Amino acid sequence: MGWKVFFMTFGAVFVAELADKTQLVGIGMSAKSGKPAWVWLGSVCGYMVVTLISVIIGALGAKYLNPEVIRYLGGSIFIIMGLLMFLKLV
Repeated sequence: MGWKVFFMTFGAVFVAELADKTQLVGIGMSAKSGKPAWVWLGSVCGYMVVTLISVIIGALGAKYLNPEVIRYLGGSIFIIMGLLMFLKLV
């Protein structure tokens, strides 16, 4: 079974998503609409689609690239995004 991968992924995503823009959107939409169940459902569905796209890209990338290349590429993208935000270019 893949329970180890499941729990490692769950933990990583849970920690990474704490207090991010997605949560702020959920808080704002829930407060504004007064319909938290619908906001939750929309958030879950939206995140499912984004995650599906990410998993497909990762699976396809693993066929053509070494996982280490993908890891370094992902880390580089995060660093670049952080620098762009720090310099207020984004």
